[in-house]
Amino acid sequence: MIGAEWMYLGSERCVLGEGPTYDRHRDTAWWFDILGKVLFEHRFADGLTRRHDLPEFSSAVARVDDERQLLVTESGLYLRNIVDGSLRLHCPMEEDNPRTRSNDSRVHPSGAFWIGTMGKNAEKDAGSIYWYRGGEVRRLFSGITVTNAICFSPDGRVGYFTDTPTLQIMQVQLDPDTGLPVGEPSAFAIPSSDGDPDGAVVDAEGNLWVARWGGHGVEVYSPQGDLLRKIELPAALITCPAFVGPNADRLLVTSASIDVEPDSPGSEFAGSVFLVDLGAPTGKLEPDVVIA
Repeated sequence: MIGAEWMYLGSERCVLGEGPTYDRHRDTAWWFDILGKVLFEHRFADGLTRRHDLPEFSSAVARVDDERQLLVTESGLYLRNIVDGSLRLHCPMEEDNPRTRSNDSRVHPSGAFWIGTMGKNAEKDAGSIYWYRGGEVRRLFSGITVTNAICFSPDGRVGYFTDTPTLQIMQVQLDPDTGLPVGEPSAFAIPSSDGDPDGAVVDAEGNLWVARWGGHGVEVYSPQGDLLRKIELPAALITCPAFVGPNADRLLVTSASIDVEPDSPGSEFAGSVFLVDLGAPTGKLEPDVVIA
C-alpha cells in the first residue's frame, strides 16, 4: 500500500459521487452526484468548480464534439449542449422501467458506449449492461444487481465489468472495431477483501485501477489479475477513478457519503472528490463517443 499525494477538487460533497471523466480539449473534469441530480464541471484553467442541476438521476457523460456531450440518465441518452446545458433526448433506454437508473458506464476505444443500469434500491438482478454506437442500442448482459468496473484494455480487445455484490471482476473478449463481445465472460480477478469493487479505469499499460467501496482507496491490478498496489485515500466509500490532465498523470477519484455514520473512520471526508498526483503519464484518456 502507498499513501497518495492528494488534494480536494471542488468544495461540495456528494451523496453518491460517480461517473468522473475528462475532456482534454477543454482541460475540464466532469463528475456526478447521482442521488443529488447534479453534474459538476471543473475547469483546471481557472480552478473553479461549477454545478449543473439535472432533471433526473444521471451517472455518466461522454464528449461527442466541441459543442455536445452524451448524457446517460435513468430514462435514456440525452445530447447536452456544453455551453448552455440544454438537453435533447437522443435515445430512450429503460424509460418504461421506473425501478431502474443508470450507473457505471465508459467509452470503448471504438467510440462505443457501454452503459450499466441497476435498481434504484439495488434490487437483485434488476440491472443490465448495454452497448450503444451510432444510434444503435443492444443489451449485452442482464441479471446484474450493481453494474460497475466497466472499462477496456488499451487495444479494445478486452472488456471488464463487475456485479459488485459478487466481488468478482469479469473479463470478455471484444471486437476492437465495434466494442461488441466475441465470446462469453470469464472470471478475471477476485479483489482483496478490503472493500467491494466499484468503478474502474484502465491505464496505458493495461492495468486496472479499481475503486474500493468500503476500502478507503483504489487498487491496481495487472492484466493478469495480480494486485500491484493500492492508493490509500481518507474516505471509506470510494466509487470511481478517472485519469485527468493533458498527460493523464493525475487521478480524479469520487466518493460517497450515503449511510456513512458521523463518527466512523473517514466520515469527515465522505463524499469528497480527490485529485491524486501520480507523478508520471500513467493513464489513458477516454475517446469521444460515436453517435452517427
